[in-house]
Amino acid sequence: MAQTTRSARTTDETGDPRPAKGFRSAELGWPELHRVPHPPRRLPLLGDVVGVDRRKPVQDSMRFARELGPVFRRRIFNKEIVLVWGARPAADLADESRFAKHVGLGVANLRPVAGDGLFTAYNHEPNWQLAHDVLVPGFSRDAMEGYHGMMLAVAGRLTDRWDRELAAGRPVDVPADMTKLTLETIARTGFGHDFGSFERDRPHPFVSAMIGTLTYAQRLNAVPGPLAPLLLRGASRRNAADMAYLNRTVDALVEKRRRSGGGDGDLLDRMLATEHPSTGEKLSAHNVRRQVITFLVAGHETTSGALSFALYYLARHPDIAAKARAEVDRVWGGTGQPGYEQVAKLRHVRRVLDESLRLWPTAPAFAREARRDTVLAGDHPMLRGAWALVLTPMLHRDPEVWGDRAEEFDPDRFTPQAVRGRAPHTFKPFGTGLRACIGRQFALHEATLVLALLLRRYDLHADPAYRLTVTERLTLMPEDFRLRLSRRATPGKVSGQGAATAPEGGDAPRGRPARAAEGGREPR
Repeated sequence: MAQTTRSARTTDETGDPRPAKGFRSAELGWPELHRVPHPPRRLPLLGDVVGVDRRKPVQDSMRFARELGPVFRRRIFNKEIVLVWGARPAADLADESRFAKHVGLGVANLRPVAGDGLFTAYNHEPNWQLAHDVLVPGFSRDAMEGYHGMMLAVAGRLTDRWDRELAAGRPVDVPADMTKLTLETIARTGFGHDFGSFERDRPHPFVSAMIGTLTYAQRLNAVPGPLAPLLLRGASRRNAADMAYLNRTVDALVEKRRRSGGGDGDLLDRMLATEHPSTGEKLSAHNVRRQVITFLVAGHETTSGALSFALYYLARHPDIAAKARAEVDRVWGGTGQPGYEQVAKLRHVRRVLDESLRLWPTAPAFAREARRDTVLAGDHPMLRGAWALVLTPMLHRDPEVWGDRAEEFDPDRFTPQAVRGRAPHTFKPFGTGLRACIGRQFALHEATLVLALLLRRYDLHADPAYRLTVTERLTLMPEDFRLRLSRRATPGKVSGQGAATAPEGGDAPRGRPARAAEGGREPR
């Protein structure tokens, strides 16, 4: 096996590591790259482009993963990427003593708008640690309990909307409404701002601009770097306009808070006023903008996808939905507004959410780079700075971990006994290590609460003809997924704004939902 001390990174005059500029192809850091399999029919200059869909790189990679095994590579023009999904090498990459977060591919493409925000900061940039230490208390138990009432209020706006759609006999657009819900939730709880999403027929311009920047970041990986200014000229202009809109929106939000003299101690207050407990340093105005954009985008885009996939599976599995609904009725009883502690008691609802995140983790990959020369899983040498992309949907489908029925939807995979019986680092919907998602408990509480409220209020009816199609814009989301609703007879109110429940209505057809034949298989 090759041994070398060459490095795929550069250092500054103090010896501190600094990332090499631009994309680092795998040839620079994998001495035995020839041993890593790649797709057949590789073309000179173009790479592995035969039969692929540039709009669905994750799902293309999932297809190749099934053919090539737990460590494989893809070349897109001049970009060679090593992808990992086997449980053993993925667990090795989670070793914080040897590996760290790598900011590359689409994540690095977001740096023009998010800069050194928590998600896109390079490991050596000091603002990551500063912002992390300042903001972690914003996700403490006490802080989370304070957000709970606002989550209920926003959920009430969702159920008000769904009640109107039900009365009109119309299906609900699940991804669109989950996006409105999660944007308003993070905006209200974190920044005291109301986008008025539920009062709009179209998505808020902030959402359109956000989707534009995410899509553009992904498209940049699908064209040769030198040709991007030519091939993406129009897209680049639109992206510049989208970034400018995001910046203007956030600047206005921050300026309003500064003029008001402070809020209720939310995330924005922490960003503006809190000093680091050790150094006394505060976030700069420029970094505050980047952190707010990071939280508004990452804080709602992934959670809306998780909720949408969970509702898809609940509608396709009426037996599982009935079990979850019975748990909500038993735990919450006649409670009008469930308390913070009552959400954590919904074990089966949480298992539904976890299983949905297993099959379709809405942040579908994370990259790790070697801190020093090492050998991955005892088999593949890596130089310091070499990196690999963990393909999370395939890690979550590894038959050695999840069994022969890994493609099927089964929330009982997350019973306490089942979880204890699995190796660590096999379920990673929020990334791994020090740079894992800071808001994961916020997202899980919000999503569990919303699923329970919807199950208690409605029966969900999917179109039997609908076949799951997943759209990609760095994150994953069901495409064109709609539900028909019927009203349940449930006790009390479901949220801060929702009206008292009425007897079960017959406004929506009660067609028997079909069990999901695909059970999480790759969309066609």
